[in-house]
Amino acid sequence: MGGLAAWAGKSLEGKVIESIRRICHFLQSEEENGLRYRPSDHRKTGEMEKTGEQILRGKMKKYNRETVQTVLKMAWPSVLESFFVALIGMVDSLMVSRVGAHAVAAVGLTTQPKFIGLAAFTAANVAVSALVARRKGEGRRKEANQVLAASLLFTVCMTVIVSTVCVAFADPIISLCGSSPDSHQEAVDYFRIIMGGIGFTVVSLSVNAAQRGSGNTKISMTTNVTANLVNVVFNYLLIGGNFGFPELGVKGAAIATVIGSAVGCAMSIAAACRKGSFISLVYIWKERLRPTLTVAKSMVRLGSNVLAEQLLMRVGFLSVAVMAAKMGTAAFAAHQVGMNVMSLSFSFGDGMQVAAVALIGQSLGRKDIEMAKTYGHICQWIGRAIAVVLAVIYLFFGRFLYGIFFTEPEIIAIGVQIMRVIVVVVLLQIAQVIYMGCLRGAGDVFFTTVASTISVTLIRPIASYLFCYVLGFGIIGIWFGVCADQFARFVFTNLRFRSGKWTKVKI
Repeated sequence: MGGLAAWAGKSLEGKVIESIRRICHFLQSEEENGLRYRPSDHRKTGEMEKTGEQILRGKMKKYNRETVQTVLKMAWPSVLESFFVALIGMVDSLMVSRVGAHAVAAVGLTTQPKFIGLAAFTAANVAVSALVARRKGEGRRKEANQVLAASLLFTVCMTVIVSTVCVAFADPIISLCGSSPDSHQEAVDYFRIIMGGIGFTVVSLSVNAAQRGSGNTKISMTTNVTANLVNVVFNYLLIGGNFGFPELGVKGAAIATVIGSAVGCAMSIAAACRKGSFISLVYIWKERLRPTLTVAKSMVRLGSNVLAEQLLMRVGFLSVAVMAAKMGTAAFAAHQVGMNVMSLSFSFGDGMQVAAVALIGQSLGRKDIEMAKTYGHICQWIGRAIAVVLAVIYLFFGRFLYGIFFTEPEIIAIGVQIMRVIVVVVLLQIAQVIYMGCLRGAGDVFFTTVASTISVTLIRPIASYLFCYVLGFGIIGIWFGVCADQFARFVFTNLRFRSGKWTKVKI
């Protein structure tokens, strides 16, 4: 009884360690019962016991409360930032919807060409975050800031090209996106204003990507949330013409976005000028740091794969968006709100992904592979809990959500069906986004490119076409295609993460 009482009083770790001891002694005693062991096995019993305890204590240490708190500390600013950006994006759509369903459709038409224009910048920023995180783990501040210097030079030069092309060819670009007569001109006007002021956005993104890689996620949160709040304020002033401001409708929404981006850009630059921070524009200026060939090669090696991934993904996204646009203004407006809802759920996965990129990159920089895996698992656990909560909310409040945006019964009915599909999508989406972040943080961008190409560029449009047109599900069929894409990406990234091959990538 005394032994049982002592056993019950032990902690979980103590119980398992005691179990290891008993197993080792059991193996030792079994020889007396006729089992054949080599004499060397006896001599190694104490060694086995010691090794077992060390392994167990190592695992317990990595999965302790401190490790989880480290993940949460890194993740919460990014999750909050992504959530507020997505939420304000929905508020933005809500304010535009007061103009009419055609206005929602017009803004929606610009989404994919805008992201195609941003593809090169997105690729560069993924490379920047991964490289800065790795250099931070290695303790190489100079090289980390050289990465930022190279990124800013690329950003400024590329902005001139992208902005000029998009503004000049806005009309044919929007036509290719499947615009209808009642939304075409509004979409063209919106696209020209947004892409004309895109420089503020991409400079801010570049600086914030370096800050995130260094582990400073709060700065990015502050700048982006502030920028989007400014956007909402000017939406109110310019869309409806309140407090003496002109009533500009969709154009007002675009101008408000540019103003918000300018504020965010100024805040990002100011934060990067603070003395003593790991990433510092002042440090770059004082040390006269310039991009080196080594830094450029590293960025190209990582960025080229991500650029290919982004462009190929946008081909898939654009083709599906065109299919949705062909379903008519009402169906496309419902589809666009559904995409906004999906962006809201993506924001949580994206926030966890930012934490995964920084923590895994820094761990691999310190050559601590097991800790990198641990961080990946913890990010996944948190992501799954969030996904379940969101799925329940979407299931029971889908009709209410669409009722906020629209009064037309046919659009709300379509929206309710879309929300039922999103319930499944969100469970897959958050998981695969976090897995993608783990792989990118390790520099395994070639695999993410292949996985995304197969899933988004091939599976999504093919499945959408089959369900939409061949099987006759209409706009809901497109969402079945979205679900198929998310499932494929989840399977690919889950298997890759479990294989551990991503830990061996050198950047």
